[in-house]
Amino acid sequence: MHFDRKSLSNEVLLRFYRALLLPRMVEEKMLVLLRQGKVSKWFSGIGQEAISVGATLALQRDEWIMPLHRNLGVFTTRNVPLQKLFMQWQGLKDGFSKGRERSFHFGTREHHICGMISHLGPQLAIADGVALAGKLRNQSRIAVAFSGEGGTSEGDFHEALNVAAVWDLPVIFIIENNGYGLSTPVSEQYRCESLVQKAKGYGMEGVQIDGNNILAVYDTIKGVREYCLKNQKPYLVECMTFRMRGHEEASGIKYVPPEVLEKWAAFDPVNNYELFLLQQRVTNEIGIESIRKDLKTFIDNEWTHAIQGNPPVPDTGTELNDVYAVPQNAKGAGKQEREIVSTREAAAEIRFVDAISEGLFQSMEQHPGLVLMGQDIAEYGGAFKITEGFVKKFGKARVRNTPLCESAIVGTALGLSLEGIKSVVEMQFADFVSVGFNQIVNNLAKIHYRWGQQADVVIRMPTGAGVGAGPFHSQSNEAWFVHTPGLKVVYPSTPEDAKGLMIAAINDPNPVMFFEHKWLYRSISGPVNPACYETPIGKARVALNGEELTIITYGAGVLWAQEYASLHPEHSIYLLDLRSLLPLDYPAIREAVAATGRVVILHEDTLTGGLGGEISAWIAENCFELLDAPVFRCASLDTPVPFNPILEDNFLAKSRLDEVIKKVLSY
Repeated sequence: MHFDRKSLSNEVLLRFYRALLLPRMVEEKMLVLLRQGKVSKWFSGIGQEAISVGATLALQRDEWIMPLHRNLGVFTTRNVPLQKLFMQWQGLKDGFSKGRERSFHFGTREHHICGMISHLGPQLAIADGVALAGKLRNQSRIAVAFSGEGGTSEGDFHEALNVAAVWDLPVIFIIENNGYGLSTPVSEQYRCESLVQKAKGYGMEGVQIDGNNILAVYDTIKGVREYCLKNQKPYLVECMTFRMRGHEEASGIKYVPPEVLEKWAAFDPVNNYELFLLQQRVTNEIGIESIRKDLKTFIDNEWTHAIQGNPPVPDTGTELNDVYAVPQNAKGAGKQEREIVSTREAAAEIRFVDAISEGLFQSMEQHPGLVLMGQDIAEYGGAFKITEGFVKKFGKARVRNTPLCESAIVGTALGLSLEGIKSVVEMQFADFVSVGFNQIVNNLAKIHYRWGQQADVVIRMPTGAGVGAGPFHSQSNEAWFVHTPGLKVVYPSTPEDAKGLMIAAINDPNPVMFFEHKWLYRSISGPVNPACYETPIGKARVALNGEELTIITYGAGVLWAQEYASLHPEHSIYLLDLRSLLPLDYPAIREAVAATGRVVILHEDTLTGGLGGEISAWIAENCFELLDAPVFRCASLDTPVPFNPILEDNFLAKSRLDEVIKKVLSY
């Protein structure tokens, strides 16, 4: 192995040695602790340390890194307290995630590290978002994301690199090619000669290097960083290395031929660099031994203090409270809402679609850093023209057309949030969110609970049937997300609430799924105050007062129920518009049940697994004494949404509402 020191001083070379040796010795300690049963699991990076350490040394300390399982060297080189790392790996309260996560599934804003989720690929797009934040602020910073060779087979790899290339983002994508994805060799992962060849396909430069040579890694990343900043472009670096231990310790390495292990043992990054230092007379055996002794003492002391940490004490209230970030304007929003109610008599009548647009527009003015992202939302104004004219006012840097890559754009939004920038992502149709599902339910939703990082992202979801759009443009899929702790889900039914909830969702620091019914866009109008106001998330609205029957619903269901009430004045109907589906307004639901004792839960979503089942169960458990009849659900058929309008009408819950109400009233 050839080491080119260039102009590096002896002092720097020794500093690199300590940085390289520390993660190796920590890992050796961890393997002992694992055998002793003091830690439960470990993903070893032995043999790969030069990549993490060399890359981190080449960066500025305020440049974000998105590491994976085997990047302990990123954490140690960034001087993340080892004592706290030990606590994290034991699942102690004083770790980085209060015992809620293990190994490297956490992050730290202080050290500009965003920890991974087990799905691997989503990490890459977060780097896009961080780099975009720096670009918007004219900062001279890059971002780095790690991937294994197996991860390059994932769609997230393609999407993240494509977005970085199209948007000219200064991101370094580092592939640690260690030969195996668990037991699957590279021969069964890809057919190109080298992964760096993929770079050209995205219109970016790339290089393959010896990942076991710390000086080669450091020099390459240092030069690539300068290239990315100067040219404002991404770069792909493939580091050839080998994993000397199992995917994780329990899996072993029996599938690796002995001659392969013997070959790569000769390229050990620590041993070879140590030999180089001795040959260059940078140090001697005594100096090497002294460094090892110092590091061992340091590691043992950190462990001694770490085992004195506190185990987590289960507290249900704390666990529930930590799912969401607390909005800074939580108290002011309610006051603002009350003040605006008294002035709404003068509000102009505008369409549902225009109310959403106005809420977005005013939020763009209120938050100068707010970024909108989506397919065709710039000059074209989006599929439903909601952002028409926004580019002229706010510019293409803030109103961004995206490639067809929902997952990467959601990941980019999370990256922006790491840097304190709010964003709104438009799914062209709610149906298309399935392509970005992983980022939403596993990254956005869980990140605050895991390590206190807010995901300040709103995802707009044009949803619903009634417009003859067929099974892939008409679904009501809100139930997918109501099941996911950490998300907020809103679904307005009036122009007034559409605007107020949009502003509230953008002001909220948590990820919000904002459902907008397409049929309502241009079919209804209503009074909307021209001021910038919030409708509080988590608060239902009484749309009608009545004494005979309660209908609990949201979205288009509110219009169906109002139409039914107007056609049947003989029935006294109490209508509750939920507005927010997560969190639900349970006190309002209880009041609605108490008002009549007979309840119909109406929603456009299909019956099985719909929100009506959850609300019905809650009423049965908490309001049984208030009921005069069973709770009935009125929902759409358990089929995909058909295209033909005749079939679609039969599919929708509206066609069965009269039948269900008669059952409830006759019980």
